Amino acid sequence: MIRYSEIFLKSEPVKRRFISIMTENIRLALEAEGLTHRIETPRGRVLIYGDEPRRIAAAAARTFGVASASVCTVTTADIEGISATAVEHAERRLRPGMSFAVRARRSGVTGFNSQELGAAVGSAVLDRIPEARVDLTAPDYEVFVEAREFGGLVYDEMIRGPGGLPYGTQDEVIGLLSAGIDSPVASWLMMRRGCRMVHVNMRSGRFGGEDEEKNVLANHARLSAWVPGHPLDLLVVEMEPFFEVITGLKEPRYRCILCKRFMLRVAGILAEERGAYALVNGDNLGQVASQTLANMAVIAPATPVPVLRPLIGFDKEEIIERARVIGTFNARPGNVGCTVAPRYPSTAAPAETIAQIEEENDVASLAEQAARTVRRYRAKNGVVEEAG
Repeated sequence: MIRYSEIFLKSEPVKRRFISIMTENIRLALEAEGLTHRIETPRGRVLIYGDEPRRIAAAAARTFGVASASVCTVTTADIEGISATAVEHAERRLRPGMSFAVRARRSGVTGFNSQELGAAVGSAVLDRIPEARVDLTAPDYEVFVEAREFGGLVYDEMIRGPGGLPYGTQDEVIGLLSAGIDSPVASWLMMRRGCRMVHVNMRSGRFGGEDEEKNVLANHARLSAWVPGHPLDLLVVEMEPFFEVITGLKEPRYRCILCKRFMLRVAGILAEERGAYALVNGDNLGQVASQTLANMAVIAPATPVPVLRPLIGFDKEEIIERARVIGTFNARPGNVGCTVAPRYPSTAAPAETIAQIEEENDVASLAEQAARTVRRYRAKNGVVEEAG
């Protein structure tokens, strides 16, 4: 059984569309795992029938929009059938001296209410295991029972899902993906909000570390595993000509600002060509010099396309912890450093100075040229291949 939470808040037409997209994503995830199944969508729940329920639950619980998943036993919707099944569940995990609670729900069934159902099931459990005790506040064991118009459900464990909105319910965005920790998490968070994602990586070439490219491809592949069945594109753009220009400037402290603006320029060109609605990056307020409020105010106008910063208020440890959960954290990334970064970067670059430097070096033309150097990679189900 699959539960969803935020989708409940939508209007009926939107809710139906979101559930339809989510169940299709679940189907793709199960097919990617080779799991035969049948999906039903009674009101308020998604039920998946199959021969390998634990594998099905684990795969479905990674689907965006899913709040949690449980392996359930389906029974009749009467107190007797639900109680007998609940006792079978309790006998496997509830031991004498342990405390337990029954969590009961009823919908579309007459003849008893939720409280009566819970009391009846609790009595049946105590009859079978009299040494157990009831504790509704902090029990050692919980059994969940539901009586619904399509039948009864009994389960005693939940696998937490990522929540959010189903992937594909929102329009396309372009995520600036690097070999680091932050940008993959930012991308994942926007995918979790339903955005269709296309990644762009600005390749540093000889100005970057030798392990940069393999880490970018690894991040891209791991993120694709969160949307199984969906192709996830990565557009790699050459940055070397731009770096050759800015490394010759008299004021090295502005390099990071110029670099960030250049990335947004190029990504904005690609976004407008594709009809993408926004850019996504891993900016985290105050983390580095280019991410001060003053510098972000100078960087953002480089593109007319809106820039989304889902990590803006995160602590670094929060980002790292989320990266571990997602699977993109790499404790030993190797050499992914940037040789262009100055020793003393500006924390408040003057907008007029930056504009003058860009005009003198025809950065707009460099950005147009860079946008024509795209190499495409496509990932699906965690596997990435070059696509031309």
